[in-house]
Amino acid sequence: MKSRLNLTLIGAILMLFSNPLQAQDAKEIVQKADTKFKGEKSSYSEMTMTIVRPKYKRSLEFKSWSEGNENSLTLITAPAKEQGQTFLKSGNNMWSWNPTIQRLIKLPPAMMSQGWMGSDFSNDDILKESSIVVDYTHALIGNELIDGHDCYIIDLTPLENSDVVWGKITLWISKDDYLNLKSEYYDEEFYLVKTHLAFNVKLFDGRTLPSTMEIIPADVEGNKTIVNITAMKFNIELEENFFSQQNMKKIR
Repeated sequence: MKSRLNLTLIGAILMLFSNPLQAQDAKEIVQKADTKFKGEKSSYSEMTMTIVRPKYKRSLEFKSWSEGNENSLTLITAPAKEQGQTFLKSGNNMWSWNPTIQRLIKLPPAMMSQGWMGSDFSNDDILKESSIVVDYTHALIGNELIDGHDCYIIDLTPLENSDVVWGKITLWISKDDYLNLKSEYYDEEFYLVKTHLAFNVKLFDGRTLPSTMEIIPADVEGNKTIVNITAMKFNIELEENFFSQQNMKKIR
């Protein structure tokens, strides 16, 4: 009997290490990918966004600062018409500031699923109101090659009491360097709303990360938003009152 138990235990251990879906915790994989992109403490980025529609294109340039999951600040730097507009998340509070009309608006949680500046990027994408690590449960469901990268496929389901935009998120995260190369976002009835694709991997501040993202809505043919990252820095020092209403009105 003892010998049979030992063989059973050895078999279970071999199965664990031979199956990559069991060898690593799903939440740990998501945490590593999230930290790699956001930084352990803070991050700074410069991006260009192109909003593509069947009859027109328009572009925005912006800078973003973030600190953990609690604080983020985004400043539009071009074009001149939108220049100086800022968006702030501090704790559970979110605001937008328009210098042209000198107006500060508090954003309700219901606006998080809406497109940011008329793009397919949501306010939640920009302000990071929800956390893919904290607000969801995580389940490994398979493997797939994305642009030559062997990826884990991970389903994210909202925790019962979490206030989030999506009914489900599915991520494709590379096994070799924890790159989030594809994301699918579903509504509460599990209909696909949009897909994020990430590619064109480059080196930013010592980290390999995708430099281009495409956001493709599921229900509008010909629409998409392209985001190109031009600069990123990680674990930067920020002043104590950096994420404040005062700073969002004067930052450049």
